[in-house]
Amino acid sequence: MGGDKAMENGTDWLGLSGAKVLIAGAGGLGSACAKAFDLANARLAIADRDPDRLTGLSEVLGQDCISIPADLTDPDCVRDVVAEANSVLGGIDVLVHAVGINIRKPVLEIDPDEWHRIQTVNLDSAFWLSQAAGKIMTSQGHGRIVIISSVSGLLAHAQHAPYAASKGAINQMMRVMAREWAPFGVTVNAVAPGYIETELTQEYLNQDGHREALSEMVPAGRLGSPDELSGPVLFLASRQASFVTGHVLYVDGGRTLV
Repeated sequence: MGGDKAMENGTDWLGLSGAKVLIAGAGGLGSACAKAFDLANARLAIADRDPDRLTGLSEVLGQDCISIPADLTDPDCVRDVVAEANSVLGGIDVLVHAVGINIRKPVLEIDPDEWHRIQTVNLDSAFWLSQAAGKIMTSQGHGRIVIISSVSGLLAHAQHAPYAASKGAINQMMRVMAREWAPFGVTVNAVAPGYIETELTQEYLNQDGHREALSEMVPAGRLGSPDELSGPVLFLASRQASFVTGHVLYVDGGRTLV
């Protein structure tokens, strides 16, 4: 009972019970965030282009989760997704953007298609989703937008040029959004994870001792898990973060310290 009561108090402290939350991305980080919001008794709509991911996550979360299959790189499709979530949920209090890809290659080997694909998936989808949700939030007078960035937006990792460019752009884009929408009660922040074990990183980490090499670069001495990102996301989405906006929160085990 004590644990249940603590959970109830924690949920009340966050003020997320009944919050209307749209999560873009049903993969590792998006899935972890969805589960955390579900535990906080939020109402969820989740959009992803992969129907299998949506089905799997919906089975875990139950019938209260609304699944929206969508290509989030298409501005028209994005507007439809946000409109549907707004209609079904009766508003949008929180948007979490957890969509991203990476192609690890030296700068001299990146071709135009690879460059444009990474910018479109990582940056363009974040812009169009935030714009569409921002229109609703500024109109209703409140809202929280949390975009998943990366330590690559700050650090100069080799073989990460397009990815780093997209994340650096996200950091500055969200600052401008935060500046413009603060008078309307809308906060916009980014969470920048360090080395996290996700679907995006799994193949790379399993090769040639990469996991060990990266772990040695982290003062905490290990890689992070998707669940360790969801707490900071919930905080920034909560009423406790009502005066926090335009901030990049690094969740990296100290990686950006060295």
